[in-house]
Amino acid sequence: MYNSYQEFYNNFRWTIPGNFNIADYICNNHLGNNNTALIYENENGEVYTYTFENLDSLSNQLANYYQYLNVNLGDRIGLLLSQQPETIISHIAGFKIGAVNIPLFTLFGPEALAYRLHNSEAKVVIVEENNLDKVIEIWKDLPHLEWILCIGNASYDNKRIISFYSAIEQSSNKFETVSNSADDPALIIYTSGTTGPPKGALHAHRVLIGHLPGIQASHNFFPQSGDLFWTPADWAWIGGLIDVLFPSLYYGIPVLACRFKKFGPEAALELMARHQVRNVFLPPTALKMMRNVSSADLFRKVNLRTLACGGESLGEEMLDWGEKTFGVQINEFYGQTEANLIVSNCTQIMPPRPNSMGKPVPGHEVAVIDKHGQPVETGELGEIGVKAGDPVMFLGYWKNEEATRRKFINEWLLTGDMAVVDEDGYLYFKGRSDDVITCAGYRIGPAEVEDCLLKHPAVALSAVVGKPDSLRGEIVKAFIKLNENYTPNDDLKDDIKRFVKTKLAAHEYPREIDFIDDIPLTVTGKVKRKELRDTDKS
Repeated sequence: MYNSYQEFYNNFRWTIPGNFNIADYICNNHLGNNNTALIYENENGEVYTYTFENLDSLSNQLANYYQYLNVNLGDRIGLLLSQQPETIISHIAGFKIGAVNIPLFTLFGPEALAYRLHNSEAKVVIVEENNLDKVIEIWKDLPHLEWILCIGNASYDNKRIISFYSAIEQSSNKFETVSNSADDPALIIYTSGTTGPPKGALHAHRVLIGHLPGIQASHNFFPQSGDLFWTPADWAWIGGLIDVLFPSLYYGIPVLACRFKKFGPEAALELMARHQVRNVFLPPTALKMMRNVSSADLFRKVNLRTLACGGESLGEEMLDWGEKTFGVQINEFYGQTEANLIVSNCTQIMPPRPNSMGKPVPGHEVAVIDKHGQPVETGELGEIGVKAGDPVMFLGYWKNEEATRRKFINEWLLTGDMAVVDEDGYLYFKGRSDDVITCAGYRIGPAEVEDCLLKHPAVALSAVVGKPDSLRGEIVKAFIKLNENYTPNDDLKDDIKRFVKTKLAAHEYPREIDFIDDIPLTVTGKVKRKELRDTDKS
């Protein structure tokens, strides 16, 4: 425990073993005490508890069956699974044999799955029966895919489609985890980039170690006695998988998994209260949805120790609401698939500042740099860069050396995200490099305009983009989803414009406003600004 940010940062040292396998540290090392590792509530409200011994035994059985199928060191395994026990069992089994796991969103359609499975040359896919048809549909285009393990009933008469539990029931529950280097590949996590096809970020086993100081910071020196972690973020996303699941198990802290038929803020609050969740990571969209819950009783039953948020900037309005509602200060953090959890607040030792995502996490060297890779002056807009050689950093893009090369300048990994840093080292996210709006010579980040819009009583959600303009270069355009009981009309548009002009700045108000039914979001809850820009052109 440290008393100041500077003490925390200056005293931190990486300890990375030469041999490091994630399976050892999230499962094998916790055997012998019969401690709870996973609490699973399915969509019918039934609750099941798994100890580390349970996870070890089941993953050993699956690891043995993988080897029976001739799936071995370096082979890729697709996991088309959600928050459920089979997901963590499959991850642990893959690590135990030295394979490379590929988390896949269950919301992906056939085209998105086909690209990722073909690009990664996956040899096996594990899937639930309700998503099996998607894989069957594209199988003919996947020459490397040899086996499908199906959780549930598989109605196909095909010997290469195997029942998950029938397979592992016939396997031994004894298995010796392979010995591998901390730098050996463990995961391919595909990015949702704004341009070109998705790229597979290849991560080594050491990526788990790289996340630990960020978890400690964003959850006020996690773990503490009584901690229990949950997130609505899908485990196919790095935010759900390595910001929550893996580090919790690394520390021996139980994780809550839940299968909502459909995410709803009321159900999420009831879940946290029912299971006495103490630590939660909420994507910004989930938190904003909770703000619209009218029942104060639902919030009173929730007793959190820490609440962290990342993915998009929250803004002052949401931070104030969160603290008043949950009784804890929200720790915003920042990262991306290629180098995650590198900036964070830690309210226990540093006061948060409005609109700031915090300071560099101990162990990570982060700077705001210009196009030449040189740090910019305090308060100057630049791109967030991460010093190469960081254990949280990816090994490279899978089968894409050119894209990997373009990701770096000099000794810095380029995030593509724009920010400024103040005199005390706090970073302020301003948007993606292609989202920054240049209006009459001013550079405007969409996040600060969206934060201001959210303070207007009519606005439920908003997204801001730049629209080409012959006079100003670009103008600010806002797409707004209204709260209930508000009618879209020109008078309301004018009122919102005046509000932003008064509250924020005269040059930053949205000169155009469109009211829309829903803001388009990625599967990780980020605004699809490119889609809005493209829609506006049509």
